[in-house]
Amino acid sequence: MTSVSALAGQVRASAPRLGPVRLVCVDGPAGSGKTTLGAALARELGCPLIHMDDLYAGWSGLDEDLSQRLGDQLLAPLLDGRTARYQRYDWVSGSFAEWHDLPPTECLVLEGCGSGQRVVAEHAVLVAWVDAPADLRLERGLRRDGTEMREQWLRWMGLEAVHFAREGTRERADVVVDGRRDLAP
Repeated sequence: MTSVSALAGQVRASAPRLGPVRLVCVDGPAGSGKTTLGAALARELGCPLIHMDDLYAGWSGLDEDLSQRLGDQLLAPLLDGRTARYQRYDWVSGSFAEWHDLPPTECLVLEGCGSGQRVVAEHAVLVAWVDAPADLRLERGLRRDGTEMREQWLRWMGLEAVHFAREGTRERADVVVDGRRDLAP
């Protein structure tokens, strides 16, 4: 089992690949435990954590303009050593809401489905893939979001499967983490 402190040590030992930033991508299917790992890494590294949920354009947002938005709002400015500025998606209103500034920082954790896509991963010092069985992931998602979201979750799981197959994210990951197990500190 890979520990959070070992992964953080690997990140700290790496040269930045996104301007002055050491980017960490925590990817994997919905409900696998990405947010848990991403938060633990951000705490250990003492750095910001950005959730892909804040960047998607809703339930269809995994591929819909996501690469362009990531490139324009986050990657390009940080690559140039400038402050990034991204607009958060408001899931309740169904539209983009306020803007957030992100000055260049030593490390940045980007977690969520699609965070390890090729256009992003080429700038990452670490791509972690978190995995768990589909039935467990669905159970976690419905427990969090409510059983009335079952159809949305099933649709999303289909979309992410296509995305991950096209991107080959799991196969390109630097480390695979079992989302069924508790994280080692």
